[in-house]
Formats: sequence, C-alpha cells, structure tokens
Amino acid sequence: MELSFLQVSIAIMALAVVAQTSLAFPDTGFSIDGDSASPPLQHAGGKSDSVKEFLAGHNAARASVGVPPLRWNATVAAYAEAYAAQRSADCALEHSEGPYGENIAEGYGELSAVDSVKMWVGEKPNYDYASNSCVSGECLHYTQVVWRNTMSIGCARAACHNGWMFVTCNYYPPGNYEGERPY
Repeated sequence: MELSFLQVSIAIMALAVVAQTSLAFPDTGFSIDGDSASPPLQHAGGKSDSVKEFLAGHNAARASVGVPPLRWNATVAAYAEAYAAQRSADCALEHSEGPYGENIAEGYGELSAVDSVKMWVGEKPNYDYASNSCVSGECLHYTQVVWRNTMSIGCARAACHNGWMFVTCNYYPPGNYEGERPY
C-alpha cells in the first residue's frame, strides 16, 4: 500500500501529538498526560499562575470533606481561557452559561489563583450540611469546589481593561444540583 505525502504528514503529526502527551517537566513536577495534568498555565492577562495553585486549593478543601482530588483538564482550561479573555474587555461578573460548572471572581490588582480559591472556600461556614442549604450568606461557590462527582477543572485569569482581574474555574462534570448534597 502506497501512502500519499498528505497521509504521511498526518501520521507524523499524530505521532508528534502522542509523543507530546507523555512529556515531563522535571523543574515543575508536572507532566502532561492527555488532559490530566499540566505545566504552569499562561493566562489571558499575560500573568502566569501555576495549575498547581488552583488544584492545591481545591484539593485541600475536598480532602477536608473526604471527596477525591481533582485533576487538570486541558479542554476545560481552554474553555476557561476563552471566557476569561472575553471578560477582560469589561470584567463583568457574569457567568458564561456554558456546559461546565463555574466559579468566577474579580478583584483589583493581581487576584491570584490562591486568593480566588480561598474566597470560594471561605463560604464554607455558610453551608449547613444538615439542611443542605446556605444559611448565613452565599455558599454555592464552596459547594461547587467540593462537589463529589466533579472530577476535573480548568481555570484562567485575565487582566481587565479597568485594572481589575477576572478569574474563572470551570468544573467537569458540573455540580450544584438542587436537592443533591455536594458530599
């Protein structure tokens, strides 16, 4: 069977993609394994936060209630990147209405990955497990962070034109289903 130049080129590109998904980043402790882990992420605002910071905050909160840790999902992260870039024009605190669960935040200055996750997890005292409800304020950001069926996340930050920072984390599968407990 004789292969055309186009078929050979496609085969070479496919092999390159397969080879790339097994790269290791020894300086960072990250490796790429399909959608499961990532090196530090370049965010829409030109600032760099590590994926490790987003995952560490989420997974610490999840461990405290006995739910499995999250993994990084490159597909979900690309979605978050695109939405953060879109919001950089106005920094409006509006949800994307996309296919994933979503937590968003905005703040003046750098608003890091660590600060964003702390803000969402800081709603924990507002969640009452016995009644499965928010009792003294907002708690749905927290419950999305610890949603037991969520397996992976992708997050991004974008510097807005007004000097603020927009942060989004998207969750797959989504959570916060009415009447269901997060854990």
